[in-house]
Amino acid sequence: MPSTACPAHPTYPAYPAYLSAADARLEDLQQLVNQRTDPRCCPHAAQIADEVPIYDCASMREHLGASADFRQTLMSEWAWIWQQGPGLIVLKGALPEPEIIDAVTQRFEAIIARERSQQHGGDHFAKAGANDRIWNALEKLCLLDPGLFARYYSNDMIALASQAWLGPGYQITSQVNSVRPGGAAQTPHRDYHLGFCTAEQAERFPAHVHQLSPLLTLQGAVAHVDMPLESGPTLYLPHSQKYSHGYLVAQRTDFRDYFERQRVQLPLDKGDAVFFNPALLHAAGGNRSAGIQRMANLLQVSSAFGRAMESVDRPAMMRALYPELLAQVRDGRLDDAALARVVAASAEGYAFPTNLDRDPPLGGLAPASPQAVTLQALREGWPAEQYQHQMDLMAERRQS
Repeated sequence: MPSTACPAHPTYPAYPAYLSAADARLEDLQQLVNQRTDPRCCPHAAQIADEVPIYDCASMREHLGASADFRQTLMSEWAWIWQQGPGLIVLKGALPEPEIIDAVTQRFEAIIARERSQQHGGDHFAKAGANDRIWNALEKLCLLDPGLFARYYSNDMIALASQAWLGPGYQITSQVNSVRPGGAAQTPHRDYHLGFCTAEQAERFPAHVHQLSPLLTLQGAVAHVDMPLESGPTLYLPHSQKYSHGYLVAQRTDFRDYFERQRVQLPLDKGDAVFFNPALLHAAGGNRSAGIQRMANLLQVSSAFGRAMESVDRPAMMRALYPELLAQVRDGRLDDAALARVVAASAEGYAFPTNLDRDPPLGGLAPASPQAVTLQALREGWPAEQYQHQMDLMAERRQS
């Protein structure tokens, strides 16, 4: 849908348009991907390989220790890369102590062994059970070994990257992905938030929200083993985070084929880290190795600003409201549109945060939200007791 200029002020910027998947043009993405990164824009990178700036963390630490101003200079450089440049950086030696990496890997393997006997949960962009996934690995590691957790997350490069994109007050979550030999590649996608929507769902958000979403999250990955190309380190499409319709094309065959032709893939050593704009089109690669269990700690760092001002007990509101809504629906005082507006003002409308062990994204990219279940209950005329029981089960599943 085209933008609409203000007739009274024709020189003002156009109003935000709603993007449509039907308007997504591959040639627009190609034009962006054909850009080349000017080394002068990332002067502190040790090299640029396949459009990806690669930083030597040992050298960065020397500069950080020698100059009080270098920290902000480096963070500004990284922020430019993530927003206006190729969209990702590689930090060589981000976690330089192999004994810490190995100890955390052993804890992750213990968690995987404990959880493997349980039913496999869903995965966002790969077949359930195709790999080993630890949901909420951050909390599980902390509770299992607080001392080791402290040594791992006291890392300077994780903090520097997080603050470069999000500023202070950020929150880290993590998921471990361990891909066995023979594990297939993911489909190319963008990440949280809008990356977990279907194209139809993403179309409902105005264009400026498509621009805002990636500014609220930073994606990262720490390599827990050496990852040569045959083990399937992540595939990236540099500069694709700047494509306006990128949240709408994950199911398009022509875009997938183009990704496969143009994507880049870099080997990683144990302790290296990658940080990238969540709007960058990417996909975990297929593990073609004979015996490498590819393990990465996937970091998702969130802005402090993604929260409401007041704490609201929405479950209590819905316990009081549901019987009245059911009565008003039955006697025709609320039509479907009015009902949707009331539920939008009262029930939780977002599927996250949740406990993905107990509330996996089966059959889609995200679990059902309380709003969706409430509307289903009202359409189907559930008694209040049945509705409350379902809400109690949902609340239990969402707890860590």
